[in-house]
Amino acid sequence: MLKPTTAPPSLLLCLLFLSVASSSGVGIAGAGKSGRKLAGDSPFTAKASLIRYWKKQVSNDLPKPWFFLNKASPLDAVQLATFSKLADQNSLPAQLPAFCSKANLICFPDLSPSLEKHTGDVNFASYSFQNFTNYGTNRAGGVDSFKNYTNGENIPVDAFRRYSRDSVGHDDKFTNYALDANVVDQSFNTYGTAATGGAGDFKNYNDNSNVPGLKFTSYSDSSNGRKQGFKGYATNANAGDEGFTSYGKNGNGAENDFTSYGNNSNVVGSNFKNYGETANAATDKFSSYGSNGNVPENNFNNYGPGGNAATETFTNYRDQSNVGDDSFQSYAKGSNAATANFVNYGQSFNEGSDRFTSYGKDASSLTVGFKIYGVNNTFKEYAKSGVTFASYRNDTSGGSSSTASLAAEKAGASGKRVNNRWVEPGKFFREKMLRTGTVMPMPDIKDKMPKRSFLPRVILSKLPFSTSKIGELKKIFHAADDSKMAGLMADSLGECERAPSPGETKRCVGSGEDMIDFATSVLGRNVGVRTTESTQGSGGNILIGSVKGINGGKVTKSVSCHQSLFPYLLYYCHSVPKVRVYQADILDPKTKDKINHGVAICHVDTSSWSPGHGAFIALGSGPGKIEVCHWIFENDMTWTIAD
Repeated sequence: MLKPTTAPPSLLLCLLFLSVASSSGVGIAGAGKSGRKLAGDSPFTAKASLIRYWKKQVSNDLPKPWFFLNKASPLDAVQLATFSKLADQNSLPAQLPAFCSKANLICFPDLSPSLEKHTGDVNFASYSFQNFTNYGTNRAGGVDSFKNYTNGENIPVDAFRRYSRDSVGHDDKFTNYALDANVVDQSFNTYGTAATGGAGDFKNYNDNSNVPGLKFTSYSDSSNGRKQGFKGYATNANAGDEGFTSYGKNGNGAENDFTSYGNNSNVVGSNFKNYGETANAATDKFSSYGSNGNVPENNFNNYGPGGNAATETFTNYRDQSNVGDDSFQSYAKGSNAATANFVNYGQSFNEGSDRFTSYGKDASSLTVGFKIYGVNNTFKEYAKSGVTFASYRNDTSGGSSSTASLAAEKAGASGKRVNNRWVEPGKFFREKMLRTGTVMPMPDIKDKMPKRSFLPRVILSKLPFSTSKIGELKKIFHAADDSKMAGLMADSLGECERAPSPGETKRCVGSGEDMIDFATSVLGRNVGVRTTESTQGSGGNILIGSVKGINGGKVTKSVSCHQSLFPYLLYYCHSVPKVRVYQADILDPKTKDKINHGVAICHVDTSSWSPGHGAFIALGSGPGKIEVCHWIFENDMTWTIAD
């Protein structure tokens, strides 16, 4: 509950006027989806203030953009005054839950440790937002099962501490854990530590999640004869990071099986540290790891050091992934009689970078098998003795050269590279496609970001926004140093503070007023803003109806704004010179009915784009040789001179 505050006299007069206006039915200027005025809207809300600012700064009388105004802060007059005063007093952290709720922000919940105790077999059919401090410790036998845990939740935060520690013959099952979740922060600390026997089974863990943050710390350390299985781990995930720290350390006879780990994921980072350190007779299997990933980043640090008689198998490791960056550092260092098999490693259609550093150093009787090994790989500090390569095949298909340097025989293999496999159909297209009667695929243009609102400028101006003030930001939004929220804020701040590209003018904006200011500073006051009307047609074929070129279809300049992840709605806006902008009716190709109204932007000058840009992979050609068009996705927007 917010503590009552004493409102200033001016605010009391405003509230009195509001009360009279509301009771007498006086209409107050607002804007709905069509830009029409809405009766009964208060003139003292954050949204009303943004509407007045638009009228002041924009010189034309075009209908107000409903999709832009609907992103205004939902704070009413009293809430706006209250939270503004709290911001002045640096007291927002004390009222964060109320602030986040009323202002429509994303804030991770503050979870206090749970004292729940479960002594018998437990079957959780549906469970969410719990912090288990001491779950299943010293359990003998039995089965604990979690089904439908935090599925479909927005910003789920879960922590399991001391899970199944010192248990004997105890089984754990997680089915449908955090499926379809959005901006996830979940951690397991001391999972199965010193457990004897039993099995842990994770199925459909974080599948289809958006921006996952998953941490396993001290996983199965010092366990004896325990079996762990991950099936469907973070499949189809988008962005985010996964980390395993101290995995299977000092384990004896452990068996770990990862099936379908991170497959079909987009820009996901995975980190394994201290994996299988000083383990005895461990058997680890990675099947279909990171396959079909898009720009994956996988890091294995200190993998299997000092292990005895371990067997490690990687099957289909990042097969058919696009670009990405993988690193193995200190792999099987000092191990004894170990066997490491890589089958189909990194056979990517669009090569990335793989680095093996200090591989097998000081190992004794280490056997390594590589089959169908990809291109663009580097081995450094490789063991000169005690290591045997069972087989090695260096795939240099598509004319690429390998940077691998091995004291082993290399054999070439040819194949055809599928250049456009990882570019979604319709994501990029040529300008000639924007013609009435054209049938073309439309990509998924749905906004996958969590829903948020702008902050009112009067509050935003009182909050820090720089990497040098990240400590203050973490305090305001209750973000622990190692939390997902802290990482998201740091990433967005870094991108906002990045030096602009040649010819680019950029600014990050967290209020509607700031976006108006930036757009008008680049384009002048006679501006308009557009976005694709809805997501209808996404992921299928569409028929292009009537088409209109903005500014008569001539080359113009625009300001494009794209969302960044931050507690409040934050946009990265930048000037885009030499473009043509189009509006097009989108029809159902079968019924010919209008289902959407799309906005597309065509970049005429692509000379500064990277040769590896997805547009050239999809369309062929290269920088400066073709124009490239794409749709404006849901909740993105483009500003141009009014037309």
